[in-house]
Amino acid sequence: MWAMSAVGYRRLGAAGSAAAAAGGWAAGTLPTRDPWGIWVPHGPGVTVAATVLAYLGLTLLVVAWWGYGRAGSSVRHTLVTLGWWTAPMLLAPPLYSADVYSYIAQGAMVVEGHDVYGAGPSVLDPGGVGGDAAASVGGHWTDTPAPYGPVFLVLAQAVTLATGGTIVPAVLGMRLIAVAALALIVWALRRLARDRGEDGERGALWLGALNPLLLMHVVGGMHNDGLMIALMLAGVVLARRGRWVAGSALVGLAMMVKSPAAVALLFIGVIVGRAAAGRPAVHRVVKGLVGPGLVAGAVAAGATLLAGTGFGWLRTQSVAGTIHTALSVTSDLGLLLGELLHALLGTDPDPVKTAVQRLGLAAALAVIAYLAWRSARGRPSPVHALGLALVALVVLSPMVQPWYLLWGTTVVAATAWDGRAGRVLAVLSAALVYETAPSGATPWYGFALAAVAGAAATVLVRRSATARPDRTRVPAPRTAERHGARTP
Repeated sequence: MWAMSAVGYRRLGAAGSAAAAAGGWAAGTLPTRDPWGIWVPHGPGVTVAATVLAYLGLTLLVVAWWGYGRAGSSVRHTLVTLGWWTAPMLLAPPLYSADVYSYIAQGAMVVEGHDVYGAGPSVLDPGGVGGDAAASVGGHWTDTPAPYGPVFLVLAQAVTLATGGTIVPAVLGMRLIAVAALALIVWALRRLARDRGEDGERGALWLGALNPLLLMHVVGGMHNDGLMIALMLAGVVLARRGRWVAGSALVGLAMMVKSPAAVALLFIGVIVGRAAAGRPAVHRVVKGLVGPGLVAGAVAAGATLLAGTGFGWLRTQSVAGTIHTALSVTSDLGLLLGELLHALLGTDPDPVKTAVQRLGLAAALAVIAYLAWRSARGRPSPVHALGLALVALVVLSPMVQPWYLLWGTTVVAATAWDGRAGRVLAVLSAALVYETAPSGATPWYGFALAAVAGAAATVLVRRSATARPDRTRVPAPRTAERHGARTP
C-alpha cells in the first residue's frame, strides 16, 4: 500500500492546511463589513475556486493525518507537526462558522451593559463597538441570548475592549484564546496518557490534537468548545493526581464557558470515591457525589458574581435546542414523528418533537449514570467512562454540530485511541470535518463528501484490523523513532 514517512505526511498536512486557509480568504466565513478591507468578498468565480481549493486542502490534511498515525513518530515530532499544521490558520479569516462574530458581539454587549441573557447582538448600535460583528452574526443568532457562561463572556469582553471591536484584530484575539486552549489540551492529553507510555502519548496527540476536526473548528473556527474541553481535561488531570478540589474548580470554570463540562464532575466524583478505598461506603459515595459539585458550584457562583453578567445563563441553556440540526438523531426522529402524526391526526408537530428530544436527553442521562456506576465498580476507568459519556450526550442531544464530537473524542484519545471507541471516533472525525463548508453553510454536497470519507475510513480500519489481528489499533504506528531513530 502507498505510504510516506512521518516527515512526508507532515509536509503533506502542512500543504493541506495552507490550502484550506488560503481558500478561506475568499470562501471562508467573511464579515459583512470589514473597515480594513482585508476580509472581503471577491466575486462568485473566485469564491467557487477558493471553495474547491479549501476542500482539496482539507482532503490533503485528512489523508496526511490518517497516514501520519500509521507512519510512526516521536511525541516531540508530533508536537512539531501540530505546529506546522496549525500555523497556516493563525491569520486566516473565520473558517466553517460565524460563531466568532457572536462571541465578539456578546463581548461588546457586556462592555455596553446590555443583558446578554435577555437579548441578542441586534441591540448593538451598528456604528458602535461590536456593530460590525453584530452585522456578521449568522441569521437566527442575531436575536438569540447568549447560551455561554460568564467566564467566556468576560474573555470576549476583554478582547472587545483591547481591539475596540474592530473585526480583524478582534477575530485574531479570539483565535489567540483558541490556540491557548489547544496548548492546554496538548498538556492535559500528554499527562492523561502518560501511563500508557510513548505510544499512548503519541496516539492521544494524534486523535485528540492533530485531529483535523479540532484544527478546523477550534483553531480555524474558534469555537469556544476548545476552551471548555481544555479546562475540563486539565481539571481531570488534577483530580487524577489527588488534587480533586482544584480539579473540580477548573471544571467549574469550564462549565462557565459551556455547560456540558458538568458531566466531568460525576467522574471526578468516581475518582474521589475510588481513592477513598477502605473508608465506609457511605463516606465514599457522599464525598464523591457531593464534594466536586459543591466546589464547582461555588466557583460558578463566584465567577458569575465577579463577571457581573447575572445568572441568566441558567435559563438560556436550552436556547440551542430550539435550532434544528440534521446531525441530531432525536430532533430528526421527533420532527419525522411529529409530521407523521400531523398528517394522520392533524396534531401540532412541535410538542411531539420536543417530547422526543426530552426522551433523548433522559436516555443520555441514564447512559451517563450507568457508565459512572460501572466505573465506580472498577471498569471502565473514570477518564474513559467520561469520554464515552460525553459521546453519548452528543449523540442524544437535541442539537448536534460536527465539532461537538470533540467533547468525548479528546478524552477517549487519552485512554483508548487505539481501541474500538477510538477507531470509531477517528472514522467519524474524518467524515464530519466535511459536513460544514468553509463559509459556515451546510450544503448537500458536504453530507455526500462526509459519507465518502466515512466509508473510506471504515474500509481502512477494517483492512488494518485484518492485516494486524494482534494490534488492532488504527492507525498503528511503526516503531523506528520509538527506539531512538531520528526522522530526517
